[in-house]
Amino acid sequence: MKKLFERNLKFIGMGKKQQETFPEIDLSDRVAIFIDGSNLYHSLEENCKRFDVDFSLFTKKLCKGRKLYRVYYYNVTRDSDREQQAYIHQKRFFGALYNTPFLEVRLGNYKLRKDQAVEKGVDIMMATDLLKCAWEDLYDIGIMVTGDGDFSYAVKTVKDFGKHVEVAAFEANLSLELLQIADTREFFTPEYFKDLWSKEKPSNDNKTGTSRSYSSNSRVSSNTRYKKRSWNQSRR
Repeated sequence: MKKLFERNLKFIGMGKKQQETFPEIDLSDRVAIFIDGSNLYHSLEENCKRFDVDFSLFTKKLCKGRKLYRVYYYNVTRDSDREQQAYIHQKRFFGALYNTPFLEVRLGNYKLRKDQAVEKGVDIMMATDLLKCAWEDLYDIGIMVTGDGDFSYAVKTVKDFGKHVEVAAFEANLSLELLQIADTREFFTPEYFKDLWSKEKPSNDNKTGTSRSYSSNSRVSSNTRYKKRSWNQSRR
């Protein structure tokens, strides 16, 4: 995976020295942050083996001293009938998010397809807010916390409005399309989150994200087969 990522950097003419260089920060820039919650959750679980981020500290680090306009967090709600315990944990997690200053929670729905629930509306909401806020000149820098290449055209359109777009993701979870189109890139590592965790590491049964593993392609896990924007709803 690392070799593939390095080939992608070479493909877009971006050497190692360039990828480690971040442009000079203008503290007068207004920043809006758009977080793909499910994407972040599963990339954290995959790369850090935990996911309990303190979002106040996280957004502060992303801003780098610039003025925060607002944070938008996107996800879907768990099924309260099929997954009661997971629903309770997620509701508690969302409650903490609602209490985070300048953070808005946007929740999509899901549609059942046989034994799978497929996310509905999350990508559309995130892309729409990115475009709307740019059109209304509410930010100068849009930070996309996602590796999903489906947002590439929306990012291109925002850049045409005169806005700058930063993409923040783990290398292993960042699509080539998004890598190419972003103005700047923040490459997450486990070290990046060292001081951003909540005080106590949660137990494995206290998961708050949707139970799909993020990938540009479907993958097989030990328990179920996950697809992009879907998770298995069958009881274990």
